Amino acid sequence: MRGRGIFVDANLLVLLAVGLTDRRLIEKHKRLKQFSADDYDRLIEIISQVKRVFVMPNTLTEASNLLAQHREPQRSRFLRTLRNVIEQGEEVVVASAEASRNADFERLGLTDAALLETVSGETPLLTTDFDLYRAAARRNPQSAFNYWHRWNA
Repeated sequence: MRGRGIFVDANLLVLLAVGLTDRRLIEKHKRLKQFSADDYDRLIEIISQVKRVFVMPNTLTEASNLLAQHREPQRSRFLRTLRNVIEQGEEVVVASAEASRNADFERLGLTDAALLETVSGETPLLTTDFDLYRAAARRNPQSAFNYWHRWNA
C-alpha cells in the first residue's frame, strides 16, 4: 500500500477519530463494538505507511453521523478530532449522479458506489465491509484491502 495513498471507509474513520481522541473510548462507542484498541493501533500502523489518506464527503458524512451517536462530552471531542482528520486528509469528490450510475449502486448504495468510482491500485481502499471490498477487488485486485483479512487472517 505504498502508492499515492489510501481511501478509508466510514467505519475505519470512526475508529480513527475515536482512537485519536482517546483510545480507551473505543470499546465504549456503540458503533465500534467489533473493534479493540489493538485494531486502532493496527490502523495507525497502516496509515503511517502511506503518503496520504483520501476522504470523501460521503464517507465523512457517514462517519460524522456515527460519531454523533455518542453522548456528550465525548461526542463533541470526537467531532473535533474528525475535523482534524478532514483537514489533514485529501478530499476527493464524486458527483452523486456519477456514483449512482455505478453498476453496484443499487446493491451497495451511494457512499460505496462513489468509493468504487475512485479507488485504484495507486489509491486503494481499506475497508471492513466485505461486500464493498469484493466489488472493488473484482474490478482490480490491487484496489482494495479488507482490514479483517489483512490483520486477522
